[in-house]
Amino acid sequence: MTRPVPSLYDIAGSAMLEKGFLPEPPPEALAQAEAARPAGPGAELRDLRALPWTSIDNPESRDLDQVEASERAGGGYRLWVGIADVDHFVAAGSPIDLFAQHNCTSVYTGARTFPMLPERLSFDLSSLNAGVPRRAIVIETVVGADGEIGEGKVYAALVENHAKLDYPSVSAWLDGTGPRPAPLEGRDDLAAQVEMQDALAKLLGEGRRRAGALDVDTAQPRAVLDAHGKLVGMADHHQDRAGNVVEELMIASNRTVAKALDARGLTSIRRVVKAPERWAKIMKYAAERGHTLPEAPSSLALSKFVARMRSERAAEFAEISLSLVKLMGRGEYIAHRPGTIEVGHFGLATEQYTHATAPNRRYVDLITQRLALSRHGYDEATLSALATRASERAAAAEKVERRVLKSASAQLLVERVGEVFDGLITGASDKGVFVRIFQPAAEGKVVRGERALELASHVKVRLRDVDVERGFIDFEAA
Repeated sequence: MTRPVPSLYDIAGSAMLEKGFLPEPPPEALAQAEAARPAGPGAELRDLRALPWTSIDNPESRDLDQVEASERAGGGYRLWVGIADVDHFVAAGSPIDLFAQHNCTSVYTGARTFPMLPERLSFDLSSLNAGVPRRAIVIETVVGADGEIGEGKVYAALVENHAKLDYPSVSAWLDGTGPRPAPLEGRDDLAAQVEMQDALAKLLGEGRRRAGALDVDTAQPRAVLDAHGKLVGMADHHQDRAGNVVEELMIASNRTVAKALDARGLTSIRRVVKAPERWAKIMKYAAERGHTLPEAPSSLALSKFVARMRSERAAEFAEISLSLVKLMGRGEYIAHRPGTIEVGHFGLATEQYTHATAPNRRYVDLITQRLALSRHGYDEATLSALATRASERAAAAEKVERRVLKSASAQLLVERVGEVFDGLITGASDKGVFVRIFQPAAEGKVVRGERALELASHVKVRLRDVDVERGFIDFEAA
């Protein structure tokens, strides 16, 4: 008698344990969360509730980290981003803090979400829910008419989210393919605000691309579940217009915080992507597509190649984006002391960049929040250790998410063993050669005929075997 295959929900929990995560907060952390009370206004806070704050997130999101507002200013814009004041509820060294420090990140598997903080905080007290005054850390940024980042400030304030919006409905409305989102009905002021943020995001994006930022679209696969949690398919997720708006506003705000910490002489944690070690392979990849890159790594030159591919090869642009991201290497966290050499973020074409805008979901952002408001000090050695931990946990979280995704893909491929698929090599190292297929979206290991396969090359592979419980999908070169 065969043992029944566990559900994706159970597989997600097992994957968390295998990678060293705590799937649930310990009892002492839950007790601390239960004892927490809504935060009062505080005499030290600026009262900014009257600003036209709105939030845009996934439809199912309940851990709202940020709200946004903007105004025209001197030919450019003034941007306010309010960030949930998580530190008010989570003192350094407290049980919740130690739990958050252990996991370092929320983990989103599709089948199950594992918040970094107890739900009483992340879904309620420290979430910037609509219609409720909340303490926040406000990042104020001046953006010039050329899209360049100007003066910035970081301070504590009282805010109120006037409309909880979601990516799909806002994108459809801005694109002219859907109605005005329901929370904006009868609120022309808020509708105009979202349209202004859309214009500001375009300006910021144009400024970053002139500097050499990479405008890629990697089309992340996601499991599609029905109302009962049953897997019904896989779908590629492309960033939509509203997602791009939020991304641009957060990048600008994170740069402002990094500059503010440097100006105060504080060692902080940077989010970096180093100049690609595999630049020669990137040069070869571009040459095969009729484009010449310089011998030395250049984000500006690579950005021009990406723009050309978006224009000339739109149908395969997601695959090209994925290949380039894999060739560039992953991002990481490092401790940075002002006055020392900047590593920078190659993909964003900026030197000063941190993570500060998602403290409900990322531990580094909570650390940055404490530094920005001088609530807790960290020496360089401690920050370096925490940065290393956060990098390792972020990579582990990706493995958990990929593990559950593979199990979901395996469920859909059980009846297709022996079929041949078009694929893209996404990994080639001592650990093995890995390939992604696209119909359905799935990633697996090439276990036969893999030696001649190179990273980012297109191949045909035959499905040899699948194991839903272990998330194994095995191919051979066809």
